Amino acid sequence: MLHHALSLAYPVSGFVVGMLVGMTGIGGGSLMTPLLILLFGISPATAVGTDLLYAAATKTAGTAMHGFTGTIDWPIVGLLALGSMPMTAITLFGLSQLDLGGTAAHGLITVVLGCALFASAFVLIFRSRIVRYYGDRLAVLDPQRVRWLTIAAGATLGVLVPISSVGAGALGTTALVLLYPRLPVARIVGSDIAHAVPLTLIAGMGHWMLGSIHWHLLGALLVGSLPGIVLGSYAASRVPDAALRLILAATLLLAGGRLVF
Repeated sequence: MLHHALSLAYPVSGFVVGMLVGMTGIGGGSLMTPLLILLFGISPATAVGTDLLYAAATKTAGTAMHGFTGTIDWPIVGLLALGSMPMTAITLFGLSQLDLGGTAAHGLITVVLGCALFASAFVLIFRSRIVRYYGDRLAVLDPQRVRWLTIAAGATLGVLVPISSVGAGALGTTALVLLYPRLPVARIVGSDIAHAVPLTLIAGMGHWMLGSIHWHLLGALLVGSLPGIVLGSYAASRVPDAALRLILAATLLLAGGRLVF
């Protein structure tokens, strides 16, 4: 009976998270990974690895939609990938030197995940203030400096995402808003999602090689998340954005606190 309830709970969780991602564009890894650890008792390494491939699958569909509507800035995606791909490989190599089931890896993933959740919640709450404060300063930077900062932002995500599966949404989009203030929001979201596909796919494949993927769980989550994203995208314009952001931020702070403390 318990096994049956758990089997049903996975697609339901996938549906809820997928719906939130569809409504806000944020929250995939930030919600799914702590959910798997705290609610279902999945080990941190397996939760991260499974969520990375889950994100790669769901964001591929998002990239196809944004590509079809022409809302992806491919040069920006290339600059982000130039920073993230090497750092993803280096981070995965570092993880391979650890026993992913051991205490050291458990502690590292939990702390990085908790800090990434706090950072994402902070960005969700204060994003407009951050953009107002730093936007004008960054807007006057020369294009070459902006390119280097974009590569640095990609490199930061290349470290965070393989360890915690968090960062490609809230942190990635905020970095792009700051660096490219004149770029339409749809192109910022589309570019961030397009970059997240190779980032999460390569990180997920690395975790597969390290043996930290739960395939049955991945399938069950996808069964729920794909219709959830469709429904969430449809409902996006009907739910107040500010209310959603505050609910998401409160959830991330609660999950981050549970993990770190």
